[in-house]
Amino acid sequence: MCHLLRQLAGQPPWQKRRQDRRNSEVGRIEKDAPIRVALAYPSPYHVAMSSLGFQTIYRLIQALPDFCAERFFLPDDIDEDVSTSEPIISFDSERRLSEYPIVALSVAYELELAGLIRLLERAKIPALRTDRNDHHPLIVAGGPLTFSNPIPLLPFVDLVVVGEAEELLPLVLERAATAPSRRALFETLAEQESLLIPALMRPGNGTVAKACDSTLPAYSVIRTPHTELSDMFLIEAERGCSRGCQYCVMRRSTNGGMRIIDKQRILSFVPEDAKKVGLVGAAVSDHPEIVDIVSTLAEQGRRVGLSSLRPDKLKEPFVKALAMAGYKTLTTALDGPSSRMRALIERRSQEHHYVQAAELVRQTGMDRLKLYLMIGLPGETDEDIDECVHFVRELSEIAPVALGISPFCSKRNTPLDGMPYAGIARVQARLERLKRGLSGRADVRATSAKWAWVEQVLAQGGEAEGIALHQAVSNGGTFSAYKRAFKLLGHSPDGKGYESVRAPEPVLRFSQRLTTLRGSS
Repeated sequence: MCHLLRQLAGQPPWQKRRQDRRNSEVGRIEKDAPIRVALAYPSPYHVAMSSLGFQTIYRLIQALPDFCAERFFLPDDIDEDVSTSEPIISFDSERRLSEYPIVALSVAYELELAGLIRLLERAKIPALRTDRNDHHPLIVAGGPLTFSNPIPLLPFVDLVVVGEAEELLPLVLERAATAPSRRALFETLAEQESLLIPALMRPGNGTVAKACDSTLPAYSVIRTPHTELSDMFLIEAERGCSRGCQYCVMRRSTNGGMRIIDKQRILSFVPEDAKKVGLVGAAVSDHPEIVDIVSTLAEQGRRVGLSSLRPDKLKEPFVKALAMAGYKTLTTALDGPSSRMRALIERRSQEHHYVQAAELVRQTGMDRLKLYLMIGLPGETDEDIDECVHFVRELSEIAPVALGISPFCSKRNTPLDGMPYAGIARVQARLERLKRGLSGRADVRATSAKWAWVEQVLAQGGEAEGIALHQAVSNGGTFSAYKRAFKLLGHSPDGKGYESVRAPEPVLRFSQRLTTLRGSS
């Protein structure tokens, strides 16, 4: 016992942390196979293991006969001295990343590209594809980022799986295992429209792959308390969305819209010992059986979380079911600061939906109503911000209110693609205007206007922006480093062109056009 205590006392903090995490996992698949795939996530463990996509790919690889997956994460202490911080070694076997023939990376959004670079370079693998050869691992990337703009990824990876990877990734792995050379592999995959192969680059962003409905739902295999969603079993309730929000990549035009998972199928996947269940999807509250699903899980003694709650769906039976399932904060999206801005981005929500939500928070004894909001939308003015202040003050008289604010960043493959960033100074000024107006009435928190500009540049960028990102990371990864690198490409955070831009009008559905015509007659 004394020897064990001395041994533990001599462990570096990262080793103890890793051991605790491994011991706490439930559902890990122990497997050995001839071909080991390094499954990597460019953020720390607690973020990666909350990703349903990452867990789905882990389960998928572990089910392939000749393959097994070993996980890699960006170290928690990546900013500390390399001599004392956690090395880039397998979470499952402690092998080095460079020892694996294939590295599969999941990237959720633009700012994680910096983590990808740091992960590879800390592992002594050149981050730039042009600096690698056939003796280095094959780097394959996929994830939510690919639905929008995967082009800034191309300087760093050998292959990009665009869209849903459940069917395409096994094909890539199997061909990679048998190809006589890297070039031969690329040529055998060249006919795949949902693969981007930088070495054989064709114009365009690739066709977004759509997995067969029989592969749904995605669900998590490992539960752990060391995540953003502690010990929660995650499962898709639906995939895609039937709505047409102008800013959203997952709007109804992506992969045919919303695909609904049957209630009984969802419930059949939930482990008997799961005390918390997370229902995941772009529009979970639009599921036609969502009240029954939440109620059934709550009656089984489980707590339930939903990844998206639409304000127009927050009616009394649903909110009461959420309260029974352990909800303390009712969270939904306000999105635009005014009715005019919400109409611009084609949100169905009206003010009475939020008033009803606040009243139900009070009736059910929940702690507060939390609203997510974007500022800096095209055509937005101070009057829109003032309308938001007035409305949120009214809501705060009904129930406590918290606001989570993000600056608007335009994404590819959306109707608002190409809209300019509002500018750091303008976004910060509007945020301050909101905070002053809501002082003492609502808890207001916001993401950084500076880093939102970096996200916008990458979201709208190409390979040149990816290479500039690499330069910024190499120069310390500070905002100033990004600003200098992007300035060389002509990007400025001052919001140039924002005031003169006109946002595209939303396409009205037939029922909306009919209402408009009647109103003008």
